[in-house]
Amino acid sequence: MKLLLLMPDARIHRLKLGPFCMSFREAPLTMTTLAALTPTDVDAEITLIDESIQRVPKNKNFDLVAISCLTGTALRAYEWARHFRERGAVVVLGGIHVTLCPEEAAQHADAIMTGFSEFTWPQMIRDFAAGALNPRYDGGRGDVTRLPSPRRDLQKRFAYAMPNTVCATRGCGCDCSFCSIPAADYGWQTRPIDHVIDEIRLLPARRFTFNDVNLLQDRDYALELLNALTPLHKKWGGLATVDTAEDPELLNALQKAGCQYLLCGFESLSSASLSSINKGFNQIGDYKKSMEAFHAHGISIQGCFIFGLDDDHHDIFEHTVEAVNELKVDIPRYAISTPYPGTKLFQRLEQEGRLLHKHWTHYDTQHVVFQPTHMSPKELDAGFRKAYAQTFRTNAIRARTISSPHPLITYIGNLAYRRYLKRLNNDQERIYSGAKR
Repeated sequence: MKLLLLMPDARIHRLKLGPFCMSFREAPLTMTTLAALTPTDVDAEITLIDESIQRVPKNKNFDLVAISCLTGTALRAYEWARHFRERGAVVVLGGIHVTLCPEEAAQHADAIMTGFSEFTWPQMIRDFAAGALNPRYDGGRGDVTRLPSPRRDLQKRFAYAMPNTVCATRGCGCDCSFCSIPAADYGWQTRPIDHVIDEIRLLPARRFTFNDVNLLQDRDYALELLNALTPLHKKWGGLATVDTAEDPELLNALQKAGCQYLLCGFESLSSASLSSINKGFNQIGDYKKSMEAFHAHGISIQGCFIFGLDDDHHDIFEHTVEAVNELKVDIPRYAISTPYPGTKLFQRLEQEGRLLHKHWTHYDTQHVVFQPTHMSPKELDAGFRKAYAQTFRTNAIRARTISSPHPLITYIGNLAYRRYLKRLNNDQERIYSGAKR
């Protein structure tokens, strides 16, 4: 069996518009994990392609093509599905967009897979080999304790700035209205800590990244994991909520375990906006104290902010830029509010008639796909780009670099986003007009 595992490339990457180009990406785990889940009793010749960094071998024949897609890559996934089906391959589609829009995805594939694949992937492979493929496989929440070590040998690892990626947990207990994780009902699971540590110990480098969406959610588990990490003397980063800074014991454990940076969703400087997206646990008045606590423990912060929330007015852009500088956020990251299908935000905006279109390629947090409350779509887009321009001026980058616990990481990250701004301004289709892309 000739098997292609394909992650299609989002338009923002394919046209080289995004900040996460080759020099600033982390290696995804989806396809390397599926490769590891492929039964050894099935004779499979596996080709793994991440279109962000590799060309798809479109003229090569495969027996089975498995494509995983996000919402922003769904239309590209359907293009490749059509291409390989026309060449005689059987195509299976999976990923979070397929989980949230199964009926749509089923129109473009021979079979679809929803949820996680610890159980369903081996079964699907065996069914295909036996000529008895089912049209749908529902994996639900899967079982994170059954995750194998990824097949990193199949990955073009050194095309990624962060080639060593690890997963310790699955899901998130928060219920943010804009997030696909609660919409997909991922629940919350943790891997056995000895499994995680064994995998990290075997990584061929001192640095790695946790790709968990909320690594520290379970405090007891997090402390046990961090204590087990400490003797390895590794350096790493991950994702966490801002209120992590309110826990001195957790901060100390992070520092001892080698944590150098965290991505935190500040999201907004408006309490009303935070409440509207079910993230009222973020306390705006504590943001500065939180940043000081992170820095005091040697942790740099990539801070995420969303523009276009219902309480946002025209002054939100300048206000956010000023706050980012005052808070000394090491690497600011801005996003346009994006109502992903299946989320509470999507359902509400659809009911209110505020969705501009469902051209999924533009559902990437970088394009306006809905009618904002207090400004036009063009004003939201212009404010978004202006905020980026003001944030990544030379003097601002210099100030962040000087104040950061990790100046080199901060400097490289800021330069990457400034380069992104130039590409963003070259994007001629900021507001979707219906043209085929």
